[in-house]
Amino acid sequence: MGGAVDAVGYMKESLVGAHIARIKGIESGDLKVVGVNAYTQSEDSPLGAGNDAIQTVDAMVERQQVEALRQWRSRRDEGAAQSALGALREAAASGANIMDPSILAAKSGVTTGEWGGVLRDVFGEFRGPTGVSVIIDSGGDEAIEATKKRVLEVSERLGRDLTYVLGKPGLDGHSNGAEQIAARARACGMQVVYEGIRFTPSEIVSQAKAAKAHVIGLSILSGSHLDLVRETLAEMQKAGLDDTPLVVGGIIPFEDEQALRQMGVRRVYTPKDFQITEIMDDVVDVVENRWLTAPASPLS
Repeated sequence: MGGAVDAVGYMKESLVGAHIARIKGIESGDLKVVGVNAYTQSEDSPLGAGNDAIQTVDAMVERQQVEALRQWRSRRDEGAAQSALGALREAAASGANIMDPSILAAKSGVTTGEWGGVLRDVFGEFRGPTGVSVIIDSGGDEAIEATKKRVLEVSERLGRDLTYVLGKPGLDGHSNGAEQIAARARACGMQVVYEGIRFTPSEIVSQAKAAKAHVIGLSILSGSHLDLVRETLAEMQKAGLDDTPLVVGGIIPFEDEQALRQMGVRRVYTPKDFQITEIMDDVVDVVENRWLTAPASPLS
């Protein structure tokens, strides 16, 4: 089992490393990508703006689905459902075949969420390797070295390493962008917390509180940026982190950029911001403006 996990980790690191090389090629211009660093002027795409640019779920549909689930649970035999969940838990804990108790659970009206919750309680939740190395060499890149020098100077003024908590909230599984941000932030000398995909806003805020983050970043490519940012900001307020700057990156239409800024997001990065070191330099600005020009905080 350990060998298989090591192999997955090695493969993930190789994929992230290959993408790092690809991104550096795009940044330098050695690798031309139409619409990114070559032939960037064109007619406006109907896919890139307007109400139909990103498909979202109507809030009423979500409420109707939640209500349907509540009604389903109210109509089932609750005793039978809980008994089936107990049998499932017992089988999972003992190492027995869980197929029969799973079928019984389905027939008893148990939801997939309840079924999955029992298995997570017994086995824990798998977190795949991120592929982001603890230490990443700048490769002698002048821009990275310049930002690294700034990070060191700001860290000295803060009294500890500039700490950046990066999260991917929701069901978004597109991790390439977040991995590149985490890798570059580490190459620039930041203390980075990045645990992978599919965390809740509450979990990300807990990570930020534990790490005493100077800045929180969210990577969102699922189209649910408005809802997830709104929830994250609410969790930050509950955790007493409402003064910690929040930055967001992803596939975000221009009109939504404005909405995010009005919510309190300090920076919004989109695919046009492909120079990652410039993003890192901007994040240093955000940290410096918040923690070194404002009144002293317990975080500093």
